[in-house]
Amino acid sequence: MGQQHTPVQLAKFLDYILGRRPDEFGLVPDGEGYVKIKDLLKVMHEEAGWGYVRQGALQEVVGRLPDAPIEMDGSRIRAVQRELLPEPAAPESLPKLLFTAVRERAHRAVLENGITPLGGFSHVVMASDQDLAERIGHRIDPDPVLLTVQVAWATQRGVEFQQFGEKLFLAESIPVGAFMAPPLPKEKADDAKARVEAPPTKPKTPGSFTIDPFDIEEKASMRRERKKKEIRREKERRQMRKQKDKGWE
Repeated sequence: MGQQHTPVQLAKFLDYILGRRPDEFGLVPDGEGYVKIKDLLKVMHEEAGWGYVRQGALQEVVGRLPDAPIEMDGSRIRAVQRELLPEPAAPESLPKLLFTAVRERAHRAVLENGITPLGGFSHVVMASDQDLAERIGHRIDPDPVLLTVQVAWATQRGVEFQQFGEKLFLAESIPVGAFMAPPLPKEKADDAKARVEAPPTKPKTPGSFTIDPFDIEEKASMRRERKKKEIRREKERRQMRKQKDKGWE
C-alpha cells in the first residue's frame, strides 16, 4: 500500500468531486447536493492512490478539520460550498450517441421494456464517454451490459434530455427502438436439451419422504393383477386334480 494522503489533501479532493465536478466521476447529486457515501467510496477506490479511503477517513476529515469542506448526514455526503456545482439543464447540443449500462440480470427486461432509472435514481444516467459509462456500470455489476442510445431516434420518440456538467446526460426513460444493445447470450444446446429431457424432480423434505398417489395406485393395480393370476392358477390346479381323480376311478 502506498503512502496515504493527509486529511487536508483528502478534503480538497472531496471538495472537487462533490462541489465542482461530480459529473467527471459519474456522480449525480440529489436536489440537496448529496450523494450516497457508498457511491462516493466506489469512486475513491477507482482512483489511483485513494483506494485506502473508507468511511472512517471521511469522518476524520469532518471531525479534525475546523473548516471541513464536506458534511455528512447518515448515509449521505455533500460539499459545504456548492456554488460551482453543476445543475441539470437543457443541452445546447447533443452528441449522436450516449452510453449507459445496466445489470446483466436486467438485460432481457431492458430489451422488452426499455431503459428505466436504476434503483434510487430519478433519471437514466448516460455518459458521452463510453469508458465513463462502463466505469459507472461496474459499480453496479461485475459484468454490466453496455447500451448505446441513439440520440436522434430517442428525440423522435419524445425523449427529453438534460445535461449535467460536461459528461453526463439525464432522461426519464429510453424506449425500445431508441437504443442498441447486445443480443441475449445463447444457451448451450446441451443445456437446453438437458432441461427439456430431464424428468421433473420431486420435492424433498429433510428427514421425511413424499408419497406419490400415482405410485400408490400403480402398486395396488399390480397387487390386484397378481391376485387374479393366483386365483386362476388355483382353479387350474383344482381342475387338474379332479381330472386325475376321475382317471383313478
